Amino acid sequence: MSVSKCLPLSLGLLLAGSLASPSTSAAEPEGVITLPEISVQGRSATALDPVPGFVPPTTITGSKTDTPLREQPQSISVVTRDEIDTRQSQTVSDALRYTAGIRVEPYGPDTRYDWFTLRGFAAESNAVFLNGLRYHFGSLTGIVEPYGLERIEVLRGPASVLYGQIGPGGIVNLVSRRPTDEAHGEVRLSGGNYGTAQGAFNSSGKLTEDGKWTYSLTGLERSGGTQVDFVKNDRTFIAPSVTYRPDSDTRITVQTYFQHDQTQGDEFLPALGTLTASPFGKIPTNRYVGSKEGDRFNRVQYGVGYEAEHRFNDVFTLRQNTRYLHVDYDWQQHYGIGTVAGSNGRLLSRLPYRQNVTAEAFQVDTQGETRFNTGPFNHTLLTGIDYAHSLNTNRFAPGAVDTIDLYNPVYKSTTPTFKLSSNTKQLTDQLGAYAQDQVKIGKLVLSGGMRYDWAGTGTLARTTGVRASQDDTALTGRVGAVYLADNGLAPYVSYSTSFSPQVGLGFYGQTYRPTTGEQVEVGIKYQPPSRSSYLQAAAFELTQHNVLTTDPNNALNSVQTGAVRVRGIELEAVGKVTDGLTVRAQYTLLDPIITQTTIAAERGQRPNGIPMTTVGAYADYQFGTEVGPLKGLGLGGGVRFTGNTPAGNTHVATVPSVTVFDASIRYSLAGLNLGRNFDRTSLQVNASNLFDRTYVASCGGLSSCFYGLRRTVIGSLVYKW
Repeated sequence: MSVSKCLPLSLGLLLAGSLASPSTSAAEPEGVITLPEISVQGRSATALDPVPGFVPPTTITGSKTDTPLREQPQSISVVTRDEIDTRQSQTVSDALRYTAGIRVEPYGPDTRYDWFTLRGFAAESNAVFLNGLRYHFGSLTGIVEPYGLERIEVLRGPASVLYGQIGPGGIVNLVSRRPTDEAHGEVRLSGGNYGTAQGAFNSSGKLTEDGKWTYSLTGLERSGGTQVDFVKNDRTFIAPSVTYRPDSDTRITVQTYFQHDQTQGDEFLPALGTLTASPFGKIPTNRYVGSKEGDRFNRVQYGVGYEAEHRFNDVFTLRQNTRYLHVDYDWQQHYGIGTVAGSNGRLLSRLPYRQNVTAEAFQVDTQGETRFNTGPFNHTLLTGIDYAHSLNTNRFAPGAVDTIDLYNPVYKSTTPTFKLSSNTKQLTDQLGAYAQDQVKIGKLVLSGGMRYDWAGTGTLARTTGVRASQDDTALTGRVGAVYLADNGLAPYVSYSTSFSPQVGLGFYGQTYRPTTGEQVEVGIKYQPPSRSSYLQAAAFELTQHNVLTTDPNNALNSVQTGAVRVRGIELEAVGKVTDGLTVRAQYTLLDPIITQTTIAAERGQRPNGIPMTTVGAYADYQFGTEVGPLKGLGLGGGVRFTGNTPAGNTHVATVPSVTVFDASIRYSLAGLNLGRNFDRTSLQVNASNLFDRTYVASCGGLSSCFYGLRRTVIGSLVYKW
């Protein structure tokens, strides 16, 4: 079924509105529906509001409703603003380094995107959401500035029941800063190695005395480099937002952002010289193999949208979230494609190319939430419909292959001649209708949901005039149960499914069925009544079907005979150990296997780039001395271990495991008793890979290896009010 671009957006509003305004009858049997008695006084905190510390009481990602962490029937993690600031995370990937089930930064110092896998499945292109709405539409286009975020929520396992077309590993939902009732703000001046200089600010509070209008304004400007010579890491970011609250039952927040990035692409290096030494030694980690004059990655992105909510009464609430986003980037790079035969690994063949991409999308998600009782059953019923329309244009022009000496590079001043090879325009429409019921029966929480999706894609190859279209539909769901013990323990079990369309045509012009996933998960969570700590353990089996593999009768064609199965265990703990000591720790053990494929050498193997084991622990201690030189002192330290990974699905090589250390120190000038303004000022220094361990992060084969991040240091002067 094709979804029309002109689908009336009011359809979702009307559907949810009808569900949120049922008529009642006096003849209705007595006792069938009992409305809850709720006393509302002012505005209560939600899962979108700022929270102190590392552990929030509720989350919104797992159910699209404000739900306590331990009531979710799937494994979920939250990285708060306080934790992001404590570690001075410069990317979303950086902020997720100590989170269970996720492997980040497989391509080292690539500053264009956040790369990661969730439970063994690549998730960067279709699993990133911003404020509950899709951020990428099947291909990588942008990156989110973490300074503009209030929290990061990671839901592990299939989540199509609420979010539609995604892979089976889960989603990462990025929650933006929002206007607050209480006035506060900060200015942060930072500097670091690789020539980094950065200034950032945030301010939030009331615009009017009655508090009906509030605002938030966040901005950042950075000029810097990376561990690779000549590669910039420059950014301009600004994100104003405003909330209008005419009464305690109505809230409308308008959010906007603008971001400009200037950097370069990542370095594709051979295994000989990185993973193993060549006759000329190791390739330096700062080696740049592109063109100093021409190579660039210049991207502009912006978005505007709103979140509206109206509570009709103690039972019915209607919400609608929308966003329009736009991305343009101009990318020119010399792509390493392997060493020249006979050069003993000294000369690298490069394919220069230029790519211009424009992407834009409009999304709307309308939800009706109904809270009611039927006898002893306490329901939170969520119904909704979401729609997305996206446009992507892509121009690709390669040049002639040339070479560069990896050990004594000479950077040419001439610009390659590019010839346009493809010019595509792709339109995608996605529509999904979903329903979910969370039911409390005493100490038992049952949840169940279903969703039906329609997806239509049309592609025009402008260079040839060939048009192609593809339509997909799918039914997905989730069921789960959680038992809430009085001592804070919460054992749970769940079953969930996912689907993701596979856009494109095979060699014979055939379309492909969507990949599908299914998961069984059991676990236990612990969150004491104080909610200052949160522990969880999960065991799961996750399978993805309809994976594309090479056609054994035609190497230029792909067939859908592939399947991947992942079994795993995840342990995670976060929160306060003592008044001054806060810890986040995780242990992940995966057993990923390619179970079906047309390539015999891949069957039974671990998929490319997936470690079996990752371990991480970070501890932060804030001295509580009331007087003396230790007042205001904070120390932090962490250790991260990533197990070995295969290079390619056929394991042509093995990338060794690595352990790195992180550290931080901060000091509040309040301990010096210099006056009120100094009491609000602090100094902070953070270092990742403290001992500057040189290592290879991953290899996709013998011609595509990537160094891991070297030591990175950032120091800041922070003034808060």
